[in-house]
Amino acid sequence: MQDISLEKAIEILLARVSKVHEAEEVPLLEALGRTLAEDYTAPFDNPPFDRSPLDGYTFAASSTAGATAAQPAKFEIIGEECAGQYFDGSVPAGKAVRIMTGGAIPAGCDCVVRQEDVTADGDMLLVPFVMKHHENYCFAGEDIKQGTRLAKAGTRLTAAHLGALASMGFDKVKVIRRVRVAIASTGDELLQPGQPLAPGKIYNSNLYMISSRLRELGFEPEVLGILPDDVEAAAAAIAKWQDKVDLFLTTGGVSVGKKDIMHGVVGKIGKRLFWRVCMKPGGPAIAYTFGKTLGIALSGNPFAAYATFELIARPVLVALSGDEKIALRQAQAVLTDAFPKASKGRRFIRAYYEDGKVRLPQQHASGSLFSVVGCNAFVAIPAGTDPLEPGTEVDVVLL
Repeated sequence: MQDISLEKAIEILLARVSKVHEAEEVPLLEALGRTLAEDYTAPFDNPPFDRSPLDGYTFAASSTAGATAAQPAKFEIIGEECAGQYFDGSVPAGKAVRIMTGGAIPAGCDCVVRQEDVTADGDMLLVPFVMKHHENYCFAGEDIKQGTRLAKAGTRLTAAHLGALASMGFDKVKVIRRVRVAIASTGDELLQPGQPLAPGKIYNSNLYMISSRLRELGFEPEVLGILPDDVEAAAAAIAKWQDKVDLFLTTGGVSVGKKDIMHGVVGKIGKRLFWRVCMKPGGPAIAYTFGKTLGIALSGNPFAAYATFELIARPVLVALSGDEKIALRQAQAVLTDAFPKASKGRRFIRAYYEDGKVRLPQQHASGSLFSVVGCNAFVAIPAGTDPLEPGTEVDVVLL
């Protein structure tokens, strides 16, 4: 299938993928931003014991009946307890235990008095007022009751979720595995940044741009580097990832030139779904399957690679992850700058959208990358459109 609409291309791709449901167990400290695979409930009350909310002394409130500044209630201090310790035994009437914030309140005690409000002299404590039952007293389960659902399946875990789970003793959680994406560039003309620039060579910007964009969207791609312009070698390198990733992305090698190898690669390792989408830039994109893995070969021109990634690959990533927050959004806006070219076919141009207006950079060639910096949208221009004048209302794809 070839020369199809963008909508048809997306329809074909989405028919080949479904939301990832497989679970994996990960350490709690690595679970931030991950999606829970099952419900988690509290296995016990938290705090797991009645505790003190302040530094002071704990005793039976009834022992302060009638206490005044002139005739304070007197207690014998029979012990001390810090957070993490436990006073073993019951505290009789007329006795007190010094206790620190977070300490477990001993049996026989039902209140805590601030140490600043009382007088302690050796093992004698003087309380110059009446205390109430359960005054300054935190109950077991005050934060979380046993059986409380801490987080349900499908929850995207935040720092607060991880704190609550940690407070219940969970050191690992089951989460939906990440969408597995691999990316490589093709082209003998490419060098990796850091290598000396040689005649006829260019640096590999696509690999860095697309892999970084994947990370911006919340994915962790396998970045494979540069594949040679050799069908056999490239096919062997890509075939190793069959069924190991959900999506395999490449840039370059999709048109009709001598070194456009992806046609041959696809023929060796899988089945082509389509070639050429009726749009500019990036029309020569190829989609294919090999095993259970979906492959999308993007154009090698930098802006064309960027545009086709956003318009073709990104809907696939939404479907695989189930994360609608990364879905493309549509809007209408008023153009502030002219676009001087007529659009015989459907065209997407880089733009900056803000408050219902959209402005254009000066450079729009598919091989130009720098003018993408600062852009956050595409202006979608229908086929058969004349040059656009300032003030024209246009459709916008928000990135």
